[in-house]
Amino acid sequence: MTPPITVPATQPAAEPVALLSVKALSSHYGRIQALHSVDLTVKTGQLVALVGANGAGKTTLLRSISGVQPVSSGSIDFLQQDISRMVASQRVRAGISQVPEGRQVFAPMTVEDNLRLGAFSRGKAEMAHSLAAMYELFPILHKSATCPRALCQAASSKCLPWRALMAKPRLLLLDEPSMGLAPLIVREIFQLIQKLRDQGITILVVEQNARAALSIADQGYVMELGRIVMSGRGTELLKDEKIRQAYLGM
Repeated sequence: MTPPITVPATQPAAEPVALLSVKALSSHYGRIQALHSVDLTVKTGQLVALVGANGAGKTTLLRSISGVQPVSSGSIDFLQQDISRMVASQRVRAGISQVPEGRQVFAPMTVEDNLRLGAFSRGKAEMAHSLAAMYELFPILHKSATCPRALCQAASSKCLPWRALMAKPRLLLLDEPSMGLAPLIVREIFQLIQKLRDQGITILVVEQNARAALSIADQGYVMELGRIVMSGRGTELLKDEKIRQAYLGM
């Protein structure tokens, strides 16, 4: 007698794990409290948008995650390790890279020297490999590699995170990537951000342009006066009446 055919049970898709977990985080500038018990989670492979008005505390949160802003209380877990007291250079080595507001490239230096700075924590062989890969992906950088002013024109003006990518980050922090840019370039910026996410880079982006950020985000957070006041899927937040009135002018 032929034995019955056993059909294996379908395995549910694995739930993405938390790459970054911010818990009850507070931070001060002197006596002024900038962050008030902030909770935020970024799962592996996600694109997470943090939106809010100017002065809401968004940049302070990114600076706290990257290690350049002291934490008053709470914790920051990265790869299930508390990094709250870890210095910034150690966080880069652990896999966190930030593109700061205004891009802040070193204009007198060449394109290649700026890129090499992004890989300061890696060995010469890894640095050379990353440099070659960057030039292959973005030929405009290779053409301008020895020109000191080209980086500002080719990269900084478009806010392309070349230098941060040289560190091969597990988590990329982007602070106001569309600030001061023309609408056409802004579209290019967010197309690039989506492309990086699709290539497996986990991204936390801070933006005043709520529409652009939330429209591509897997998860969104809204910050007001140093507090997270709302969270949800990016597309769902775009439909929320309070968000539409406060940030979309609708």
